[in-house]
Amino acid sequence: MSATDHGSAHSEPRLDPRGVRFSAAITTVVLALVLLSGSGVLVTAQAVVFAVASFAGMRFAPYGVVYRHLVAPRLGPPAEREDAAPVRFSQTVGLVFTAVAAVGYLSGLTVLGVVATAAALVAAFLNAAFGFCLGCEMYGLLARLRGGTAAARS
Repeated sequence: MSATDHGSAHSEPRLDPRGVRFSAAITTVVLALVLLSGSGVLVTAQAVVFAVASFAGMRFAPYGVVYRHLVAPRLGPPAEREDAAPVRFSQTVGLVFTAVAAVGYLSGLTVLGVVATAAALVAAFLNAAFGFCLGCEMYGLLARLRGGTAAARS
């Protein structure tokens, strides 16, 4: 995650896709724990993780920081890197879902919390297990609808 991305609108570093999947795996575990426990506090913590990535940028994403410092040094360099913008967009989508889930759990609207958490969990699991980023696909679709271009995510 240290190479400079000259094509991104925000000049964020391009991302190691293994780090993105690592983050999705941690998110999957956290959201599964939320469903098992019904914890509004835990889903709020996950919302904060998404908020940091969404507003501060992917280089500050908490799970990405863990990956860069603890996991990546033990691996070889990635075969490819990917644009940060679609991943950052997906973090924003995750933020929306986890914020709704937090409101649901913390206000007693448990069904709302469960549904929003489950939707976020499915998206995180798809990325962690199969490398399919639903938010990134939404980013590309929205870019095409606007008539712009979006970096394709493999």
